[in-house]
Amino acid sequence: MKEGNVNILGTQYNIKVIPPDEYMIKNNYVGVCDYLNKLISISDFSDTEDINESEKEIRKKEVLRHEIIHAFFNESGLQWSALAYDGAWSKNEEMVDWFAIQLPKIYEVMKSVECI
Repeated sequence: MKEGNVNILGTQYNIKVIPPDEYMIKNNYVGVCDYLNKLISISDFSDTEDINESEKEIRKKEVLRHEIIHAFFNESGLQWSALAYDGAWSKNEEMVDWFAIQLPKIYEVMKSVECI
């Protein structure tokens, strides 16, 4: 997994691996995508003693992939409309179209930060 900047649909996001901060601990988060500051923060899992270093790296990649998807939603204008649909999201044609269109771009971003 690679820290640094990544381009999400034309917007630069900074990726940082950090010790869990107060906000993450309070909300029981291991990752945060801050759309206002264009920052993706991933826990370094320093507060987790029950997994080894190899497992921590796997988990960091999983969390980074999750937060990158949030960034794509943010930059596509989908961060606030999640409650507008009254049904199963998997049946929402707009969401299916979004994944079909954005998946190649998402793959390239994840490959560039070495989280797949």
